Amino acid sequence: MNQRQTTSALPLPPSLWAATAEPPVPAPPLADSKAVDVAIVGAGFTGLSCALHLAQGGMSVCVIDANEPGWGASGRNGGQVIPGLKYDPDELLRRFGKEDGEAIVRMVGGAADNVFNLIERHRISCDATRNGWIQPTHSEKLIGVLHARARQWQARGAPVELLDRAQLAKRLGTHAYIGGWIDLRAGSVQPLSYARGLARAAIAHGVAIHGATRATKLEASESGWRIDTAHGPHIHARQVLLATNGYTDGLWPRLAQSLIAANSFIVATKPLPDEIGQHILPGRAVASDSRRLLLYFRRDAHGRFLMGGRGPFREPRDAADWAHLERAARLLYPQLKGVEYEYRWAGRVAITRDFLPHVHLPAPGLAIALGYNGRGVAMATTFGKHLAAHLAGVERGWPLPPASIEPIPLHALQRFYISAGVAWYALLDALS
Repeated sequence: MNQRQTTSALPLPPSLWAATAEPPVPAPPLADSKAVDVAIVGAGFTGLSCALHLAQGGMSVCVIDANEPGWGASGRNGGQVIPGLKYDPDELLRRFGKEDGEAIVRMVGGAADNVFNLIERHRISCDATRNGWIQPTHSEKLIGVLHARARQWQARGAPVELLDRAQLAKRLGTHAYIGGWIDLRAGSVQPLSYARGLARAAIAHGVAIHGATRATKLEASESGWRIDTAHGPHIHARQVLLATNGYTDGLWPRLAQSLIAANSFIVATKPLPDEIGQHILPGRAVASDSRRLLLYFRRDAHGRFLMGGRGPFREPRDAADWAHLERAARLLYPQLKGVEYEYRWAGRVAITRDFLPHVHLPAPGLAIALGYNGRGVAMATTFGKHLAAHLAGVERGWPLPPASIEPIPLHALQRFYISAGVAWYALLDALS
């Protein structure tokens, strides 16, 4: 292909966030070849956070994306800003040892702080709220697990509270759960507005962001790395970050086979009238429950109710693909019966085999980060910050040890064993 060929990007999929976001930033296709200190492939939370932090340190940065900033999961997720990983602090210490484990706990425990600090510092308009995250359970067997989790964070000074049935019902507005906890470090954002705000801040600090620019080849060169694009121009960079997460393709060998890109589905009602909405999440906390196939839910800035969870592995075809979420919402909140749903959408969540985020450093000057397993808003922002310090030479070592790229066995059959896993987890949830 040559430079005279036209560029194209997929349109932003319809969603609540696409309909209500701040205006997009200018991100024209790459018109001419260029040389920079760092090139970043992927304009989501990881890439944009890293670019902003690098530019603040004085480095020249170019970000390219096949579509537009926030087009992927960064602009389609539930907007819940949750610190921590799927593993509790004590488990992280068992896995990584006391010194490294505590460093990881500090990093992930401060992940929500990184998001809200960036929003405040750069005056990002994204409906940011910080009213906490509630993790409730319907299972007597899991109350002890959740309370132990909360106590581990309490022991490290985190502002968390254990919740009994009555306290939980008051905060959630439903009697469907029997206990849980709340983490007051957490909150919510309009995720597409947040992504666009990061992009706007990065551009203000000198970052070049180019949409409709698909990277087709990455290879080492004498001066570092060369990235070829589908429409002709190329980028020379001393260092490269790949930050494509659930939309990873074949740009780097075996990388796409190292994760499962599972669909997460979300529905949103029309703004609820006060007589219905005043008792649903009255404190505007966000929530995601303890099921293996968890449900996550919240209100938005205009009073809509959102419910999210797993759906078919394939791309959605019609409203029936979201019907299970609407049923779940009615079970939690019977007053939603008859309420009209205004938006339905989906996005790809990158799930790793060990349920940990992965940083790969497969060659000198090349870094890769992906696999946030449903904690992408806070963790991708945080990883972007640490990756910037690594690429700038400010931070040596990495709290979470770099991993080798290991393809998941029988990856080509992922849609079949995801379906089997979903059925198995649904059975376990029903029995727990």
